[in-house]
Amino acid sequence: MEITVYNVYSKYLMKRFGEKVYKLPISLPLTCPNRDGCVGKRGCIFCGEEGGSFENLPNILSVREQVEKNKEYISKKYKARKFISYFQSFTNTYLPFEKFKKYIEESMIEGVVGISISTRPDCINDKYLEYLALIKEEWDMEITLELGLQTVNYHTLKRINRGHSLAEFIDAVIRCKRYGIRTCVHLILNLPWDNMEDVIENAKILSALAVDEVKLHALYIVKNTELGKIYEEGKIELISKEEYKERVITFLEYLDEDIIIQRIIGRAPEEDTIFVNWNESWWKIRDEIVEEMKKRNTKQGTKCNYLNGKALRGKDLKY
Repeated sequence: MEITVYNVYSKYLMKRFGEKVYKLPISLPLTCPNRDGCVGKRGCIFCGEEGGSFENLPNILSVREQVEKNKEYISKKYKARKFISYFQSFTNTYLPFEKFKKYIEESMIEGVVGISISTRPDCINDKYLEYLALIKEEWDMEITLELGLQTVNYHTLKRINRGHSLAEFIDAVIRCKRYGIRTCVHLILNLPWDNMEDVIENAKILSALAVDEVKLHALYIVKNTELGKIYEEGKIELISKEEYKERVITFLEYLDEDIIIQRIIGRAPEEDTIFVNWNESWWKIRDEIVEEMKKRNTKQGTKCNYLNGKALRGKDLKY
């Protein structure tokens, strides 16, 4: 399906690199400060043992082995020539600095044009950013830090046990911009404690900060997690698929049109989940959202009219 109602990531990559670019997922045996006692021990209430890396090669393989194996497979399947090394699981900038450098350099094989690094807002530090800026300049490498935020509602952040507040996220984005590092922000639009006002505020804050990219997720509930326990006990209710679609459309309408959308709904392994995507295919829900936006004749950015002194518009200003 040709998507024109939002700023699609694959089209950005095509324009930036002149051809299709594919991600090479990398999984490391990591933890995060919200698990090892630095800021907490229980982790986020929705996070399972696999983090975000359920489709990856086993992390007993070296970074170089994972990248080369994935490159070989994707090259043959799609005739691909350009790639992004994607450090996907847990908090990669929580690694000791020298080990972090080693893994980054192992991932830069022939054909790799970019590096994406999943992390947390409270694990963004100038020393790491200086190094990434150097890699960006010397190797002409596009560097993106994927920041797990989930919501700008700091009350909900506390409820889901994120271990950080909104302030750390704002600081992380500002620091990344200072070093010319791109940011991709992960959001969950159907957290049980958020409403449509929070959805709109998500879009407004990301637009005001001029983040580069966004990944949207529908909340999925993993077995043997705290969220799974309270869901099975009937202590929370999830919104309907129709309401989720409405939230995505509203979010996109309020989001600056220049921000790249990596995806508008995620996916998860059904065998490990209690609830995921209302038992429907992620691509079907995505297509329904796109079709509804076309039907309404709306698109990303149509309601992004709140920046640069909204209250002054229309006034006869004299400087």
